[in-house]
Amino acid sequence: MSEEAEQVVDQDAMADEWAAAMEEQADSDGTASSDDIEKVEAQTLHNEVTSEGDVKLDVILDIPVTIAMEIGRTRISIRNLLQLNQGSVVELDRLAGEPLDVLVNGTLVAHGEVVVVNEKFGIRLTDVISPAERIKNLK
Repeated sequence: MSEEAEQVVDQDAMADEWAAAMEEQADSDGTASSDDIEKVEAQTLHNEVTSEGDVKLDVILDIPVTIAMEIGRTRISIRNLLQLNQGSVVELDRLAGEPLDVLVNGTLVAHGEVVVVNEKFGIRLTDVISPAERIKNLK
């Protein structure tokens, strides 16, 4: 098996592990699974846009996007940046326990908290920006 094929198999297995862990967690705390939430959000977004301007989103649904989780920011001088080394601590503008920002292509879409699933970091969404609000922010 080629290296690329092994990577695809590994990614599929990892995705299956995450899906199973999220379903297990949803079953234990009575909340909807992430797949259910994504389906409802996608349908809601699709309905809102088509009712406003007859725009079909089916064409763009498979376009990949970059998701980033931001824990905080800070500004430092180049002098201080060059003095950073292993063990240095950089103070951020967020308090401990404050929710993280979830950005898709640089646009805020949700807030969440860090979780560990199968020894890997993840993020549990605690507040999702409404689809209508996200569309407003894109324009």
